[in-house]
Amino acid sequence: MQAVTGEYAGAETVLNFGSAAEELNALRRGCGVFDLGWRGKLVVSGEDRVRWLNGMVTNNTRDLAQDFGNYNFVLSAQGRIQGDLLAFQRGEFYVLESEARQVAGIREFLERFIIMDEVEIGDISARLTSIGVAGPLALKVLAGAGLEPGAPRVGQLLDGSWHGMGFSLVRDPVERRNWYELWLAPENVEAFWNALVAAGAVPVGAEALEWQRILLGLPRVGLDTGARMMPQETGQEYALHYTKGCYIGQEIVERIHARGQVHRGLAGLIVEGELPPPGSKVLAGEKEIGEVTSSAEIVVDGVRRKLALGYVKLDAAAHQASAEAGPSESVSVGGSPARITTLPFEF
Repeated sequence: MQAVTGEYAGAETVLNFGSAAEELNALRRGCGVFDLGWRGKLVVSGEDRVRWLNGMVTNNTRDLAQDFGNYNFVLSAQGRIQGDLLAFQRGEFYVLESEARQVAGIREFLERFIIMDEVEIGDISARLTSIGVAGPLALKVLAGAGLEPGAPRVGQLLDGSWHGMGFSLVRDPVERRNWYELWLAPENVEAFWNALVAAGAVPVGAEALEWQRILLGLPRVGLDTGARMMPQETGQEYALHYTKGCYIGQEIVERIHARGQVHRGLAGLIVEGELPPPGSKVLAGEKEIGEVTSSAEIVVDGVRRKLALGYVKLDAAAHQASAEAGPSESVSVGGSPARITTLPFEF
């Protein structure tokens, strides 16, 4: 098994172990194990941490039960997405998790708003790393490896010990992603990894994870969201809490919510012909109705498909799905015929 390494999300990791198609199949049909060292972690502590953090992010972190977490956006005062993160309530502190390339920027952004608050933010990425486990057989494999201290609910974290090594089993708060994380010391990764593989997990690289992300229709900050993007445009409503009180960017989010909808939203594109690179315009006839943000040629159950994520005007997408759209209004992306579809892709 020849592993190909490279950069993903701001960190060096394995891109594939020889066949991204087989690795994707493990995520969809069996159980895959993968490096999550490309995700970093911050700790938020201090007497004012609960009130302060709740005013920084879009979800309700104030009322999280201990050892539970949720998904959040970090916004500018204008309601534009600056980053995204998972926030876990650990009693005397919170753990914030995000892609490695975002961690320093999120920390810098948040620290600007520590004024008279008793709050401290520290980066523990070098001391606490993660392994991911996903697929319909994930819990069976975790149990077979002796790494299931219980069956966590969505967003829940359970602490455990294995051969004298401590770890935490986390069920991802993002339900659509449907994976588990093992938080552990970096020096213990090899032992845990080998135990999972021995229990039946297939090693999976970042390329298959990226394919799975596109299939699930999950946007990545910095790739599928830019500095001008509003949270509702991404379709990730589970990141927003409309009754928790004030936070940075709340006024804009509430204004959009009261209006009822945004003008464009994240959609899927099934493309025939050349794969469109990010930035390619989505056209209905000769009219521009959107733009591609992610794309990949993905082998799904043995069938090679050219798929993309992008933002499309909602009225145009609805029109294309109706019987009223004539042949002259057919959709194209980068000169190739395409079809707009809702997310996640259904294959």
